Amino acid sequence: MASPQEQEALEYLAEHQILELIDSLTSMLLYHRPAKPLEFLIGQLEQLKVAKTIQKNYPCLFDESNLDAVFGILDTTKKGHITLVQYTEALKTLGVKDFAKEPSGADDNKIHLAIFKAEAAVRALNVKFGEVPSSINRAKNTHSL
Repeated sequence: MASPQEQEALEYLAEHQILELIDSLTSMLLYHRPAKPLEFLIGQLEQLKVAKTIQKNYPCLFDESNLDAVFGILDTTKKGHITLVQYTEALKTLGVKDFAKEPSGADDNKIHLAIFKAEAAVRALNVKFGEVPSSINRAKNTHSL
């Protein structure tokens, strides 16, 4: 059982998503392997600060082309959709922790690329569901079956 101080520390880390931030920064550091890691990390934190202010251009380990590639690998028949299980496992593999468990298309077991990309990109930035940009809602409406 955690002491009150340990519990308070854990709550603080969870509330401010510190462990997720450190995990993301470590992943980016290992992926890019910059010659000057401290400068790289400072740059990523500065970019994150600016991105939070203007609500775009968040630093992220993967980009749109990576998401297209992952989706393409999963959509082997090129039907334009993947299954709910594929969607779930792909997002977990990408390190996205908080994503819609029943996204648009889940009822028919057909998750389209726009939904996959929107969930991956937005959820990777730790945006809370209530703050999902209208572009996500447009993608959901466009690809609802």
